Amino acid sequence: MQKIIWRGLKKAWTTFLELIKILIPVYIFVTFLKYTGVIKIISDLFRPLMSYIGLPGEAVLALLTSYLLNIYAGIAVISSLKLGVREITILGAMIGIAHSLIIESAVFKKIKINLIYINLLRLSMSILAGILLNLVL
Repeated sequence: MQKIIWRGLKKAWTTFLELIKILIPVYIFVTFLKYTGVIKIISDLFRPLMSYIGLPGEAVLALLTSYLLNIYAGIAVISSLKLGVREITILGAMIGIAHSLIIESAVFKKIKINLIYINLLRLSMSILAGILLNLVL
């Protein structure tokens, strides 16, 4: 029993370290963007598009980070932005549908799934979910 607990703790610690390697740099980077005014520029640029899904313009950073990197990087971005429960719910659903597109494309390619089709499907379903949740919530 003690070996099982020890093995579980070691795996938990390894996972924690892997997540910290992603979360801290992304959080620092987004905070840097905030203080340099880049987030304001990005926010203003994407505000019209993001309004269809009920999110502020800067939320595009969380989406793009999740789409291109992974869920945890998106969470780091979300935690550095001031978003409410509604916005986090919409983002969470969208990210859950389409995340880690680059990494998962390698898996899809190995099992011979059309990459363009599957990635367009995941992205369009993510956006559709955002639009629907914006209408419902």
